[in-house]
Amino acid sequence: MNPVAHLTPDRWALANRLLVRKALAEFAHERLLTPEALAGGGYRVRSDDGATEYRFTAERYALDHWVIDPGSITRHREGAVLPLDALQFVIELRGALGLGDAVLPVYLEEISSTLAGSAYKAAAPALSAAELAEAGFQAVETGMTEGHPCFVANNGRLGFDIEEYHAYAPEAASDVHLVWLAASRERAAFTAGAGIEYEAFVRAELGDAAVDGFAETLAARGLDFADYLLIPVHPWQWRNKISVTFAAEVAQQRLVYLGTGADTYLAQQSIRTFFNTSAPAKHYVKTAMSVLNMGFMRGLSAAYMEATPAINDWLARLVDEDDVLRKAHFSIIRERAAVGYRHLEYEAATDRYSPYRKMLAALWRESPVPSLDEGQRLATMAALLHTDREGASYAGALIARSPLSPKEWLRRYLNAYLVPVLHTFYAYDLVFMPHGENVILVIGEDGAVDRAIFKDIAEEIVVMDPDAVLPPAVERIRADIPEEERILSVFTDVFDCFFRFLGATLAAEGVLTEEEFWGTVAECVHDYQDALPQFADRFARYDVFAGEFALSCLNRLQLRNNQQMVDLADPSAALQFVGTLANPVARFAR
Repeated sequence: MNPVAHLTPDRWALANRLLVRKALAEFAHERLLTPEALAGGGYRVRSDDGATEYRFTAERYALDHWVIDPGSITRHREGAVLPLDALQFVIELRGALGLGDAVLPVYLEEISSTLAGSAYKAAAPALSAAELAEAGFQAVETGMTEGHPCFVANNGRLGFDIEEYHAYAPEAASDVHLVWLAASRERAAFTAGAGIEYEAFVRAELGDAAVDGFAETLAARGLDFADYLLIPVHPWQWRNKISVTFAAEVAQQRLVYLGTGADTYLAQQSIRTFFNTSAPAKHYVKTAMSVLNMGFMRGLSAAYMEATPAINDWLARLVDEDDVLRKAHFSIIRERAAVGYRHLEYEAATDRYSPYRKMLAALWRESPVPSLDEGQRLATMAALLHTDREGASYAGALIARSPLSPKEWLRRYLNAYLVPVLHTFYAYDLVFMPHGENVILVIGEDGAVDRAIFKDIAEEIVVMDPDAVLPPAVERIRADIPEEERILSVFTDVFDCFFRFLGATLAAEGVLTEEEFWGTVAECVHDYQDALPQFADRFARYDVFAGEFALSCLNRLQLRNNQQMVDLADPSAALQFVGTLANPVARFAR
């Protein structure tokens, strides 16, 4: 098999056209580029030196969202029309994009990898949005073609070679068998939620035969199973990092290679999280992975893992005991157990945020499959933004197969997704990172959203109230967020980074007008607020209907530092604000 068969001239040209379209749209949205309206219609953007010009047609939607016709984009220099080339686009506009000498080559590599992934997806069998709307959970998960809607270089995955891409990229949908290591309890720790005991847990996940076999492997080397903890490891991480970077630990038998597990897993969109396809009711496994992707090395901190189950148990109790969240049928899938290994020498040489401290850890997250009722299906919320090769959207296909009107369908979805986001913010000063990949939708037989499930809890949630009483084990999630930035958890994460795309997609398809879309969002907010007058002061203090809000720019973070996009010690200080956006629900204020 030719591992680069997907890299053909036609597919490469299409990938470049689609990425240049996205770059023009998102960089214009973030005001890195200022498209100039042309007298005869359309727009143009000029290169830093003014010698190259990009011309295109576009529709503009709420929140300064640009929908550019990819077929309309042309590139001109000295009277010649040139082919579109995303790498050259970045070079020609590096000044406007603020790309420094250290960041530029790595960003170009991320762009190249993103293009290669796009070409691979273009070579896959075509699946229409209508077909996807009736497909199973993992078919939807592996059928996504875009990645994060805001980031231009969103599929960097720097560290994969081409064979590893075929083996581990989510869109490749290849079966994966995790590597298992035994880690000395002197340097490893296992923590779990209430009611979970280590050996019973790993036997439930792996089966008695596998655990007993691992114990025999250790015994054959004169080692006692009771002195070790089992750690699942991504095969890439084992080959490229642990077997080399942790060679001293292996040589001294603090880490012992046990082989691969029997269960097959499928990589999820987040790359390092795996769904168990052998036994879908079993836990997901999330692994450390020292691959650079979208502004971060995708490791897992052994120190963070210690508190992860306790944080999840705390949040699960909060959700279970809240009447509003129960009415919305909202839930989380808990990270039930975690294991991490501390390399003491690397710890002595680094601070707590270093990637060297995030090379060997894993967690087990509940599967949503056992919670389904008859006829229900699962889909990542990111799928709502997916469009097929004919331009039809997954969201539009769900609406088309539903007996509900488009507005009714949208309101059902908002009740499931937006109400919990609003309520946890106003009632508890608690915010999630509720982007499309972090939310799983439960879809009924009628194609409508029945409820939402949030995931990626311990590393993503924040309590912004400095006076909130939190258990000691949960204290880590408290963050000091400036007053004026708190409501951005709704404006940026929900309105700008998700609804901006969904509203424009449905409007462009003729499913719902923008007025209907944002009017329905406003109606959902009003109904939520009317039902809880006790929070009136907080509704006024953090006004969802404010006339405008600060534009927080994600690509600017990556363009500034694509090795570590945000300073984890002070995430608020890292944000990049450029002006404001007109709030599309402001006109619906009472």
